[in-house]
Amino acid sequence: MPRPIYLTAAAGLALCATGAMAQTPVLYVYTYDSFVSEWGPGPVIEAAFEEQCACDLQFVSAGDGAALLARLQLEGPRTDADIVLGLDTNLTAAARETGLFAAHGVDAELSLPVAWDDPDFLPYDWGYFAFVGNAGEAAPTSLKALAESDVQIVIQDPRSSTPGLGLLMWVKTAYGDEAGAVWADLADNIVTVTPGWSEAYGLFIDGEADAVLSYTTSPAYHLIAEDDASKVAWGFDEGHYMQVEVAGKLAGTDQPALADQFLAFMVTDAFQSAIPTTNWMYPAVTPAAGLPDGFETLLTPDKALLLSPEDAAAKRDAALDEWRAALSQ
Repeated sequence: MPRPIYLTAAAGLALCATGAMAQTPVLYVYTYDSFVSEWGPGPVIEAAFEEQCACDLQFVSAGDGAALLARLQLEGPRTDADIVLGLDTNLTAAARETGLFAAHGVDAELSLPVAWDDPDFLPYDWGYFAFVGNAGEAAPTSLKALAESDVQIVIQDPRSSTPGLGLLMWVKTAYGDEAGAVWADLADNIVTVTPGWSEAYGLFIDGEADAVLSYTTSPAYHLIAEDDASKVAWGFDEGHYMQVEVAGKLAGTDQPALADQFLAFMVTDAFQSAIPTTNWMYPAVTPAAGLPDGFETLLTPDKALLLSPEDAAAKRDAALDEWRAALSQ
């Protein structure tokens, strides 16, 4: 029986619409929760990239930074990810061992305080870990002084969070074989351990703790976005552990050209200028306009600590055992 004309026309329109949709390539970027939040860089970067790529950029949230690697290891070659954005140098050695990443191929003049020659992972921002507390209150001047004080803190889980893992490496780098004893003393200060940064920072803002593990750049948010100078990063005598956040292209991507275009876009002004006032970190390439007013007021550590990716991977399990043992008492 012949179909009615209106049904035939509708079917034709549907096929045309389906064809149009099929012609728009989709780039899947796995990243962490705060990156894709309404106040994070995700929405700004998505709009800017889609203006030039004729594509659909889709950020896929996978918890906090360290959870990205766990998800990728679970999915393996079957992953839908074209790009993973949000690993750091404490995780890149393990990420490389998966064999899932390809060279980024981007040649850019970076503004990092350390030399960079990693062929697979491209930096997009960096910063220093710090405990952030309230201005006007007595602040400890070292990790040991914090452990000996009555200050109540919130930290993140190193198994799921890059700040949590950063604190693990901070203690291990600063104290070596004494790290376990430092954790034992710190255990009484810890109110709770959260899966990610957002939950921890929210508890601090709600007054559930005196300080939170965050970044030296975190007070810039309150100063610039809220005109509030009441939050400060504490400077510690041991120095501060550095974080360099990176993105990498999956070797198995079905959008290699688009993935390359995104990585190249990542070091342009359109991406980098969004970082200081959305991700509240230092950009990997200083924007043409420089850093926003307020960044000049931030704590600059006298001493920067950073393990190579290989050393961080070698020390991670022992440091995690020390952390677990201390917090289980």
